Amino acid sequence: MGAALLSSAPASATRIKDIGGFEGLRTNQLTGYGIVVGLAGTGDNSLEYATQGIKGTVSRFGLTLPPAINPSLKNAAAVIVTAELPPFAKPGQRIDVTVSALGKAKSLRGGTLIMMPLLGADGQIYAMAQGNLVIGGLGVDANDGSRTLVNTPSAGRIPGGATVERSVATDFADAPYLTFNLAEPDLTTALRVADAINRKTAGQMAEAIDAVSIQIRTEPGAAQRIMQMGLIENIEVQPAKTAARVIVNARTGTVVINDMVRITPAAVSHGKLTVKVQESPLVVQPAPFSRGETTIEPDSEIDVEEKAAPMFTFDRGASLAEIVETINAVGATPGDLVAILEALKQAGAMKAELLIQ
Repeated sequence: MGAALLSSAPASATRIKDIGGFEGLRTNQLTGYGIVVGLAGTGDNSLEYATQGIKGTVSRFGLTLPPAINPSLKNAAAVIVTAELPPFAKPGQRIDVTVSALGKAKSLRGGTLIMMPLLGADGQIYAMAQGNLVIGGLGVDANDGSRTLVNTPSAGRIPGGATVERSVATDFADAPYLTFNLAEPDLTTALRVADAINRKTAGQMAEAIDAVSIQIRTEPGAAQRIMQMGLIENIEVQPAKTAARVIVNARTGTVVINDMVRITPAAVSHGKLTVKVQESPLVVQPAPFSRGETTIEPDSEIDVEEKAAPMFTFDRGASLAEIVETINAVGATPGDLVAILEALKQAGAMKAELLIQ
């Protein structure tokens, strides 16, 4: 049975590194609280937490503001800074950061982030961030209260805006074995990955333990395992075809059908009933000197139209191209297509998973 699964592969091959990753070698999320200064009057305007942030920032330089003073912060904003620390990142390396307004700042354009720490989930400092923001949005306010907004000016990025101060320790060199995890769970793909590794290494060092994980036995030691991991990542494997799925986005009317969807013999008739109500009110004027009042007399016209919809059929095992061609031939709208697919699923004529988002 395993040989049959491995032989029924698609024609295209993919590198192992493109379908998953090694366990323990992942990015780590960093976050922190900071202050952006240098804004052109689009800041937080004296929000309490922003004021406290400014007082804490200036205190680093030996300047203490009296408690009674509440500085106007139209040119400063409190922000949340986020970043991702890649695996094997070493002190001194630079990483990108994303800066987002925390309060009511209208725009961060032209701002500079003051030096602040980035913390990991354990509360330790892993990087320090500072720099000038790059903003892709624009907001313009007029005196009459109208506003033009392009994208999101209250968030931006600082390329290379943080310096790594601490690396994250990994135990891949001391673990009893390496574990490779697939990004998409699939039993057939897991078997094919293990088989490809064993064929490339001329041994039985890899074993699929479930639909996601492949255990790889190798010698301990960082140098030996780095060499093995580099070899394994570049092995080409033929992933299994995905399950038949139809994805419907009810909000946008988008329908995506993958190539594995097949239709058993079925006949479909999809009609459209249109009801039109037209109002043509009449204004009735009273006769001169009659002391009457002008009134509006309603005049409604209802028209019911049912368009003829010829029945069409799907042959046994109709492919994706045939499904699209048939539905396009009858001029079905996205809404009609969703209704047809749901009916085919309920009738048992479509052997696919129907996902409605």
